Amino acid sequence: MSAQLDNQAISILKENDLGGYTIPTKGLYPYQWNWDSAFVALGFATFNMDRAWEEIELLFEGQWDDGMVPHIIFRKDDPSYFPGPSVWGTTNPKIPTSGHSQPPVAATVVRRLFEQDTSEAGIEKIKTLFPKLLAWHRWYHTYRDPEGYGVIAIMHPWESGRDNLPDWDNAASHVDISEIGEYTRKDTSHVNPEMRPKKIDYDRYLAIVKFGRDNNWDPKIVADQCPFFVADPGNTFILLRADRDLLAMAEALGETDAAEELKGWIALTEKGVAKLWNEEKQAFCTYDLRNDVLGDGISSASFLAPYAGIREEKYINPTRKHFDRIAAKVNYTMPSYDPDHPLFESMRYWRGPVWGIINYLIATGFADMGDTARAERLRTDTVALIEKSDFAEYFDPITGEGAGGNSFSWTSAIWLTWATPSLTAKAA
Repeated sequence: MSAQLDNQAISILKENDLGGYTIPTKGLYPYQWNWDSAFVALGFATFNMDRAWEEIELLFEGQWDDGMVPHIIFRKDDPSYFPGPSVWGTTNPKIPTSGHSQPPVAATVVRRLFEQDTSEAGIEKIKTLFPKLLAWHRWYHTYRDPEGYGVIAIMHPWESGRDNLPDWDNAASHVDISEIGEYTRKDTSHVNPEMRPKKIDYDRYLAIVKFGRDNNWDPKIVADQCPFFVADPGNTFILLRADRDLLAMAEALGETDAAEELKGWIALTEKGVAKLWNEEKQAFCTYDLRNDVLGDGISSASFLAPYAGIREEKYINPTRKHFDRIAAKVNYTMPSYDPDHPLFESMRYWRGPVWGIINYLIATGFADMGDTARAERLRTDTVALIEKSDFAEYFDPITGEGAGGNSFSWTSAIWLTWATPSLTAKAA
């Protein structure tokens, strides 16, 4: 079965390849998404390294002059998707894009490609990509941590990549939706509406987009005035890991000035994560910077501290305990939200389902600190979910049923680069 699924995963990546960039799935997501492409590159690297590099290179074609890499690159106007380029109203001269970013996993992926491809061509790829990655990280530290707290904020739930997480609800409730007007969603025509964000969520999403558009997506105005500005453990931990990986590349390339800049960001974030620690909950939670409210929800991002290189026992021991508590409540780890929380929904987008990519990130962190048992639990659960429900976008942590889009690119990529039992067989 492993070999059959390996071949199926490769076929999905090839079928979703639109000529150098890969869409997440046909119909539901017809464009190039930022962190999707990064994970997809890992999948391609298992059988076509040149194509892996190309995925990253085309992603950075959409980079803005200020360094930001957008969360969507609109390479064509597809009427099957809303909100499309006309709604975003961005003015990037290179190619139409959305107006904000997404979790910056690219540097971590590029380092891995660099370690796999030590050819002269691979080194040249790194030399070209390094300044672009550095500019993006600088943009994040400048405009998503304007006060220098050492934590990374998001200006829109979509910027987190975990769109309708319950932790955004309270902060988003302060967003004025009175000028939104009528609109027609397209996502609910592709999948069951019970699996998607509710209308009130979309009203708030579009109101924040309107704020960005009205202010020409100026990142300083966004940092100062956006009605939604929430420090996110997910983006904070992912950027901290990416900073460490970019530092390793800086040192390999002899980029001494960049290395010092990266060391400064790393040191600041290592201290800053304390701002996200909820002592009562004994977990990393969100922090609403506009309303000065520390969240109390435990999401899958709460378990990314080891991935980021956070090793203090005062954080790691409680994190392990929460992992074990939640693992005992579900049949498949790791649900995107705490099943003991009243807002948990096992099948609604990011309010409970399991995502293979997040399992991969959490497992990588556990494995890095020698916690092979928990890392393997995540991997074997991911295998079981894919074997049961194919390469779905996400999965019910109780029943294992697949949900969202089908033939999903990043699920296929994570299978090839991490989950497949074929890797274990090769290692043996």
